[in-house]
This record gives sequence, C-alpha cells and structure tokens, in this order.
Amino acid sequence: MSRGYKILVSVLVVVGVAVVWLGIVLSHNGACGAAPALSGEGERMKTIVRRCYGSPDVLKLESAAKPLPGEREVLIKVRAVSLNPVDWHFMRGTPYLVRLLIGTGVPKDPRLAADFAGVVESVGKNVTRFKAGDEVFGRAASLAEFVILPEEGAIAPKPQNVSFEQAAAVGVAGVTALEAFRDRAQVQPGQKVLINGASGGVGTFAVQIAKALGAQVTGVCSTHNIDLVRSLGADHVIDYTKEDFTKGDQRYDVILDNVVNHSLWDYRKVLQPKGIDVNIGGGSTSDSPWIGAFIAPLKAMVEGPLVSPRFVTFYADLDQKDLTALGDLMASGKVTPVVDRRYSLEETPAAMRYLEQGHARGKIVIDVAQ
Repeated sequence: MSRGYKILVSVLVVVGVAVVWLGIVLSHNGACGAAPALSGEGERMKTIVRRCYGSPDVLKLESAAKPLPGEREVLIKVRAVSLNPVDWHFMRGTPYLVRLLIGTGVPKDPRLAADFAGVVESVGKNVTRFKAGDEVFGRAASLAEFVILPEEGAIAPKPQNVSFEQAAAVGVAGVTALEAFRDRAQVQPGQKVLINGASGGVGTFAVQIAKALGAQVTGVCSTHNIDLVRSLGADHVIDYTKEDFTKGDQRYDVILDNVVNHSLWDYRKVLQPKGIDVNIGGGSTSDSPWIGAFIAPLKAMVEGPLVSPRFVTFYADLDQKDLTALGDLMASGKVTPVVDRRYSLEETPAAMRYLEQGHARGKIVIDVAQ
C-alpha cells in the first residue's frame, strides 16, 4: 500500500467520523424543562415558547417581562399573528442543519418568530417614523402580546381597509410571493404564469400579485379549493386530482412552485424556452429531517444546470420596503389576505398541528388580543 493511498484512507476515515459525530450532535433532542430565560421584573405579558425541539406539544404559554423600547425601537401591542411553515421547521429543529444556527440539543432562544399586526404602544426617543397609536404589521422575533422592533425593521403601516387578522397574515407569505414575481421572475403584463399550490399561504398572495402585475394566471389546487382560487382572480384553474399540468399542451413563461411534487425535467416540458421556474416549496413533516426544506434548493442545484429554462430558488428577505409595497397593494384592493382558521394564543399548539397538515386555505391566524 503506497503512502499516498494510506493518507487518502486516513483522511476519508477522519471525514467519516466527523460526519457521524456531527450527525449525532445535530439530531440529538435535549430534554424540555423550565428555564429562567424569560424571567424579569415589572409588567408581565403572555408569550409562546419551546424549551426543546419536537412536535407542537413542546409549545408552552409562559409569562415574561413586557419589553421596553430602546432609543430607536418601537413597542407594539400585538392584536393578531400568523404562522408559516418556517415556524414549524424551527419548532422541530429540522432540517437538522439549521440547528447549527439556532442551537444544538435545545434552542438557544426559546421564542418563536411570527408575522403580526398590532398597534404601536410606545416608541424610543429617537424614533421618527412611527408614533403611539399607529396600526402596523410585519414580522417579529417572538409570538407574544408585545413585541419590539427597530424603527427600520420589518414593520410597515397597516392599511385601514384590512383587519388586524388579515394584516397579520401577510409577512413571510406575502413577501415571498412579491419577491418571486417582481424580483426573481420579473413578470411582465401578458405573460402566462402558473402557480402550483395556489390555495395555500404563498399561493393565495401569488395569484393576486401576478394579476396585479398584468399576468394571465393559472392556479393548481385540489377540487375543494377551485372556487377560492377563481375568486382571487385566476384566469384558469387546474384540479391536480384530475389533471397533471406537466402533461398538458400549455406552455408558461413563469412557474411558481410551492409544492415541489414534480421534477425540473417535468417543468421543462411546460415552460417556454426562456421561461423560469421559481421553486420555494419547503417539504413536510414526513420528509427526511436531514433534507426537508432543503429539497427545493437541492433540486435546483442538481437538475437546474442540466435543463435549458432557468430554475431558481430563494428564501424571502422581509424588509420595510416590501411590506410597504404589499400595504399599498392591499390599500388599493388588488390584494386581500385569505384567512382560513383562527385560534387563541392558548390554542397555538392546535394551530401548529393544523399548519403541519399542509391543507390550509390561505393563512392560519392566532388572535392574541382575545
């Protein structure tokens, strides 16, 4: 055996041991238990936390100190919040690789983020954009009765013609749909757009935003949701229980995939030569905990370079500019958030269980101010 071969074998053994060790560390679930992280003096508030990774049963209602705004921060009394698939991924700690960021064994921060809508309670002395009494919406780092955000953070004025529940439904789903069509696909008037998963959180926003951009929209959904998707403005609706759109004759300029139930090779058959597939599907609880939400980017990386139309995947980056743009679309009546079910703060575990089933029509909202 040559020296070079021995070195190669040694390196492979070390790498293999490191991978196994990392796998054991990342997949280990620490025990749940009380912790003093949310303690504090002064006025109290209710908040939802998870002290460990797992099913919705790990979500607990606790008492925490009401936060106080810094010089450039805004304190908001939350009226309603909504949940997104990314929230159950962080609850379960899957795919396991995300634990490198959020904590191995147990979460570094027991709080869960959420999209919200509420009323500004108070502001720091150097805040100029917002004042007490302003109705706002956005995304915050906790699911609680009060949240704090920087003045320049993911917060925008709430239009008067939408309810707090509707505004709370916007956040991640609305910005994802907006960035997918406006920025990634750069949809133009008259283009043919297909939305796979048109009745879900992102899908219901996507139908309306694509229409606002002047596109001809085809929505794909189940029989139960056909009327809903049509009511949102879709020009055509395909019932996936009866028809496979990848086997049809129609070709599209843009496909927005919220489901990831077809290969890029299938999409190639129904995309125009210069078409684009924007792939944002994030998997389900039945997927491998190692891959899960990474299935879409992995497909794009492996299959994308092998096919001629363009395939992209991305995760939305919430900022004040995009939230304000969505606020303008809601104010004009071009976008109306769809709310499926409503829960109380105490019922957050039940809301998360329903979310994980993957059959919500629009968004799931939690009424914090009940």
